[in-house]
Amino acid sequence: MPWIVLLVSAVLEAVWATALGQSEGLTVLMPSIVFLVTLAASMATLGYATRHIPISTAYAIWAGLGAAFTVTYSMLTGGEPVTVLRVLFLAGIVGSVIALKLLKSTPVPTADDELTAH
Repeated sequence: MPWIVLLVSAVLEAVWATALGQSEGLTVLMPSIVFLVTLAASMATLGYATRHIPISTAYAIWAGLGAAFTVTYSMLTGGEPVTVLRVLFLAGIVGSVIALKLLKSTPVPTADDELTAH
């Protein structure tokens, strides 16, 4: 479940980033409201996910997917051109996210671990 919540959080990040761009510096009411609501929801869902997924992994996935979703939306709506390199680099982000999900977390040894090992 935390991974699904993290994915939802990344989608919300793309929504608030897009709304921020459309709000013209928070001067247009509706995009500003969408920005504020989805920003809060994105932070809340990211916070939930980080109770179950290490922050380093969760944040990298959240930021990477959020950026990829934002650019993809912009390309689909004509805001940015679709180019082979752009699609390739977006695929690289998504591939990196998948790799992070597949990695097993292992605790980092600490100085205390060294002392108790002897």
